[in-house]
Amino acid sequence: MTVSKAVLAYSGGLDTSAIIPWLIEQYGCEVIAVVGDIGQGEAELEGIEAKAEQSGASACYVVDLKHEFVERYAFPTLVAGAVYEGRYLLGTAIARPALARAQAQVALDVGADALVHGCTGKGNDQVRFETVYARFAPHVKVIAPWREWAMRSREELLEYIHARGIPCSASVQKIYSRDANLWHASHEGGALEDPWVAPPEDVWMRTVAPEAAPDTPQEIVLGFEHGRPRTIDGTELPPVELVTRLNEIAGKHGVGRVDLVESRLVGMKSRGCYESPGPHVLSEALRSLEEIVLDRPTLHYRQQLALEFAELVYDGQWFTPLREALTACCDQIAERLTGEVAVRLYKGTALPHRRRSENSLYSAELATFGADDVYDHAHAEGFIRLFSLPSRAAASKIELSETVLKEAVV
Repeated sequence: MTVSKAVLAYSGGLDTSAIIPWLIEQYGCEVIAVVGDIGQGEAELEGIEAKAEQSGASACYVVDLKHEFVERYAFPTLVAGAVYEGRYLLGTAIARPALARAQAQVALDVGADALVHGCTGKGNDQVRFETVYARFAPHVKVIAPWREWAMRSREELLEYIHARGIPCSASVQKIYSRDANLWHASHEGGALEDPWVAPPEDVWMRTVAPEAAPDTPQEIVLGFEHGRPRTIDGTELPPVELVTRLNEIAGKHGVGRVDLVESRLVGMKSRGCYESPGPHVLSEALRSLEEIVLDRPTLHYRQQLALEFAELVYDGQWFTPLREALTACCDQIAERLTGEVAVRLYKGTALPHRRRSENSLYSAELATFGADDVYDHAHAEGFIRLFSLPSRAAASKIELSETVLKEAVV
């Protein structure tokens, strides 16, 4: 198929910096770059249009997705309690559908005949991008250069762009593959490919080393409405500003670092270092609020949903009926999650140590170890007899069988 106009998901990083000239050389097509602003920071976005055009793009569109990303992707994931393999808060996995949908929309608007991404053939992101393309622009050709070109390493890509005079912040010394947005920053490759090597300190971008964090703890109070964070220390903030501010506060205390060897969708293990200072605090706080508001069956069911939600989103299935149904269920469960949680930040930890809600099911009168007038301890005997009835029934059957066996032997 001949390609005349290709729309590239562009970040200005090493991979996409090489893709623009490669597309022009390989396909002889016009290249339009699309940048999704999901809070990766001014440093990454500054001059990105000029850089794309200097690399050969005919145009570069920067689409502001920050509010949409937080409200429609990050917060629903937070409410669901979705954490992949126990520790990963899915920062990249929830960003890809937002970026790919915006890219597909631009492709439809400009009449492009190809959608292009810079994901490798080993990773999860290729699946995440292409499942969105299939949903919103199924008739448009997909080009994945990493599955086509002869280059096989980031070192080769560096040589390729240097030969063409294209600037890039990556270097042989700092060759990490990075991804950043409001929800997290991820780091892969380089020294991190050996799981026995501790992450060099130059890996981290958003958090100070816990041992270098302030010696004095800081308490912050987070307010939630229906499971969504709304206030910090009593001050209401818009979603983007709230996450940004919380990232700054928690990052100074070294909160939110994760060094994880995870199971990729394509079958291999990979190591990633993640920084999610603000989201880590929000997750800890919301889970603490759940403890006093949700009854046991509801809480445990929400925890089951979280596992399914996390795997579904990790596997690139955001725009599916099942994900929408899970979100609807989690939102219903979160209807009563309104209240405040005080979190203590100190040396890499975020400890919820005070919580309150008008919907709390906690009763000090019932839970007290002291004297009370509302709970009769004698009532527990009947409950235990009924609760243990299956065990006693099974025991009687065993005793009967053993008696019959002994009599038969005699």
